[in-house]
Amino acid sequence: MLRYRADIRTLLTVALYFTLAITPWFLWEQMNWWQITLWIVANCIMSFICATIVHNTIHVPIFKKRWLNKVFQVVLGFTYGHSTSAYVPGHNFSHHKYTQTPKDAIRTSKARFNLNLLNQLFFFFIMSGDILKGEIRFAKKMYYERPEWFRQYALEMVLVIGSKVVLAFINWKCFLLFVAIPHQYAAWGIVGTNYFQHDGCDEEHPYNHSRNFTGGFLNWLLFNNGYHGAHHMKPNLHWSLYPEYHSKNLRPFIHTSLDRTSLLSYLVTTHIYPAKRIDYLGNPVVLSPLLKDEDWVGEIKVQEHVTDMAGSY
Repeated sequence: MLRYRADIRTLLTVALYFTLAITPWFLWEQMNWWQITLWIVANCIMSFICATIVHNTIHVPIFKKRWLNKVFQVVLGFTYGHSTSAYVPGHNFSHHKYTQTPKDAIRTSKARFNLNLLNQLFFFFIMSGDILKGEIRFAKKMYYERPEWFRQYALEMVLVIGSKVVLAFINWKCFLLFVAIPHQYAAWGIVGTNYFQHDGCDEEHPYNHSRNFTGGFLNWLLFNNGYHGAHHMKPNLHWSLYPEYHSKNLRPFIHTSLDRTSLLSYLVTTHIYPAKRIDYLGNPVVLSPLLKDEDWVGEIKVQEHVTDMAGSY
């Protein structure tokens, strides 16, 4: 049933998310403020972890059967609050194909605060409008050119949004605390990873295009999403194979500053103290004049890129 045995943990993680998201609804009347806070934190963490699963799944679907992948994409939409298929346009077609160029909707050069911490904190909000515009334009294009994709996308959107309306009607406080806030955190977090993974890197270099974090605990928790260079070099490689690929095909050639162990130490030095926005060579990042996004939707030839649209299509 599964293409890779490692995805047993994927399924268990998704099951754990729903357990943690549903349980506080039944305990609501008995909980005090600190218990509510712990549930919110737990759900935020689990929703973000599931967002990394969404990212992995749109590149490498976990099931052998196409219909199971379609069902699983619907399920994943409930874990981070948006259509799983909607992740495809801005990520697979814009970011992966045109990394850090005007056709990359989430290029880091759009974030321009003098205080680097603000670039990280507000990256999602800076990008969200352009991401949504690209998603809508892509969906309109798929309505005519790839109707099967559009039907899946529309189904996921209707079910995810519909479930939110129902949950808000049942108990708006539980919905806000255990659904809406965690889902917003997941979206903020998964988009925000792009900033520290690419800012100050060299998108034209065959190896120095991404920043990698190889710490064991982080990558166990987030399904090896720290191995971002390997992911960009081979997007259809299963997440469980990233460490080996990184070791053989990236580590011998990449600049040492882009092959880091600790994400926390990097964030502290670049966002807290001394909080300098520097490139991978240690020089201050020099931003060129801000450019408008260039069209990437219009030139897509869908039939040439079916493998970039997730395996359910």
